[in-house]
Amino acid sequence: MHDFRQVDVFSAEPLRGNPVAVVHAADDLTEEQMRAFARWTNLSETTFLLAPTTAGADYRLRIFTPGGELPFAGHPTLGSAHAWLEAGGQPQHPERVVQECGAGLVTVRRGERLAFAAPPLLRSGPADAETVRAIARALRIEPSEVVAAQWVDNGPGWVAARLRDADAVLALDPDYVAMADLDLGVVGLYPPGGEVAIEVRGFAPELAVPEDPVTGSLNAGVAQWLIGSGVLPPSYVAAQGTALGRAGRVHVDQVGDTTWVGGDTSTTISGTLRLR
Repeated sequence: MHDFRQVDVFSAEPLRGNPVAVVHAADDLTEEQMRAFARWTNLSETTFLLAPTTAGADYRLRIFTPGGELPFAGHPTLGSAHAWLEAGGQPQHPERVVQECGAGLVTVRRGERLAFAAPPLLRSGPADAETVRAIARALRIEPSEVVAAQWVDNGPGWVAARLRDADAVLALDPDYVAMADLDLGVVGLYPPGGEVAIEVRGFAPELAVPEDPVTGSLNAGVAQWLIGSGVLPPSYVAAQGTALGRAGRVHVDQVGDTTWVGGDTSTTISGTLRLR
């Protein structure tokens, strides 16, 4: 038997964020059991809390989509940290939690809301013309409608495209077959002075997640790109999930060289789990 929590992440409104399934004390489970349970939950991610193997870590995390394992993902990081703390986890430092995962050590800051430090990009730089054409085909738009496209890969393989505005992002009707092996993020700006600065959508059909409701890793990469290029200020709020009826809000703050990506977290389901 394992303690189990399902945590809603990136929304202050109940059931309007992105849920993650979290299995506690999962060291006795095999990888195949983890994969099978992730397929069964059919959530964008399911995580397993394990004993750390690195001295500086408070716990180790394995992250699975229905289609496979990820070295890092944002909303599972925040949701799993929330679950670990709620279950009585005692971090080595009172103001932060350190997670060990496939991408290394990730710091989660405690405060008004949990926020993770964006990991370094594994791949960055502008997407080439062929990739832009592939993005346009997948989104059923013309290549000229892509204002800019950039690799923002911090583990899941994201490439991001900026469109003319938020309305263009919300109007998309993607072709998931044409998307093939692209893990694609799309972003558009709202007019200045509103509650949120940008609208974000994230598509990962190769991971069996056609559209992810709210995506921490994508928002981290987008922040590093658009703050770094001067398009966005060092602090802003992103909306995601609007097209799916969600109310995702991702709080971004760049402090020095660190980009913090945060959001509200709340447990919606708790209980015990038996896997055979």
